[in-house]
Amino acid sequence: MSSALKTDRYELTMLDAAIQAGMGSRQVVFEVFSRNLPLGRRFGVFAGTGRLIPAIQDFKFEQQELDFLERNNIVSKQTLHWLANFSFSGEIIGFSEGEIYFGNSPVLTISGTFAECVVLETLVLSVLNYDSAVASAAARMRIAAKERKLVEMGSRRANEDAAVAAARASYISGFDATSNLLAHHRYQIPSVGTSGHAFSLLFESEADAFKAQHDAMGDQTTFLLDTFDIETAVTTAVETTAGKLGNVRIDSGDLSESAHRVRAQLDSLGATGTKITVTNDLDEDAIAGLSGSPVDGFGVGTSLVTGSGHPTASFVYKLVSKFENDKWINVSKKSTGKINLPGKKFAYRILENETAIRDELRPSKIDSSNARPLQIDYLAEGKIVWDTDLEIARKRFSSSLAELPATSRRLSEGDPALEVSFIS
Repeated sequence: MSSALKTDRYELTMLDAAIQAGMGSRQVVFEVFSRNLPLGRRFGVFAGTGRLIPAIQDFKFEQQELDFLERNNIVSKQTLHWLANFSFSGEIIGFSEGEIYFGNSPVLTISGTFAECVVLETLVLSVLNYDSAVASAAARMRIAAKERKLVEMGSRRANEDAAVAAARASYISGFDATSNLLAHHRYQIPSVGTSGHAFSLLFESEADAFKAQHDAMGDQTTFLLDTFDIETAVTTAVETTAGKLGNVRIDSGDLSESAHRVRAQLDSLGATGTKITVTNDLDEDAIAGLSGSPVDGFGVGTSLVTGSGHPTASFVYKLVSKFENDKWINVSKKSTGKINLPGKKFAYRILENETAIRDELRPSKIDSSNARPLQIDYLAEGKIVWDTDLEIARKRFSSSLAELPATSRRLSEGDPALEVSFIS
């Protein structure tokens, strides 16, 4: 079956009622935004459009889905006919992947008929909320790691589809590689991986395991040191490779203490070029805490794929404008604590001496040398009009982060790095 039923039922009940009332074809504008960043976070990283836009183009109701809807009396025959011919034909603009965002940033704007826009809500939010949560967590880990290597290793701690999405999102925010082969195949993200504890336990001795691994993979393989005794493992690893061992990994205990001891032992044995990677439930704070340790790389799993305590970006999808009586009318919710800014908005980052000082939202486009547009065109008349290159998203993240004030790179809790102002 297609992905069309990966949606909330209320999208189709709204669709059905609007079509039957003759309102489904009314032109509207929806915006995606979060009212606030997660508490204490200084910025968020937008990600997911590289998965979302192709998914929107492929969002079709085939015969299996239509039969299911009819059999369960979910929508009327009139709406079934509309769904059978559905293909999004509107316009989508939004923040570039890798762009820094803040509360009330209109990260995605969807324009079209009410029917074709409302049916996409769950798909849009499910992709962007997860990918942006992971990208935001990954950015904090990239800051903590500085120039050291970061590998995404969360496949066994996430849904099988989410694991691939997490690898992609973390790569945008500066991770160097993933353990997930589908992410490598689908997105050309470099993949790494050698062995786990089970491999060492399979053999009669750790020396036999290391030899077999070295014979198969060569000098640049990574030996796991903590299946038994770390000090003994280091000696065995160096002997097995005649001192040419590329990498070792530590996966338990006091990682800082172990890294110092392993580094000293490797150097004393002449393996000065061997690099040390650490794993074991790392997050950005643990990575930062290892800044003074002789660690060359980090493997991160659970914390990364769960957004490091914030598993969603809290994006919402709200109607902000409708075309009525030959004119556009701006609308918004008035619910307590959930009020949003009405009207379609264009977002700009205001710069002084190449440093961002605030974001501005405006009802129309402007042309100013110190105002960098944050939105790009994704779809026009239902057709893709942007480049999906993942390397472009990585560069956008690096440049977007670099122009923020230095205080934005602190990992401690604080206020958002920039204020977002609405200029009417």
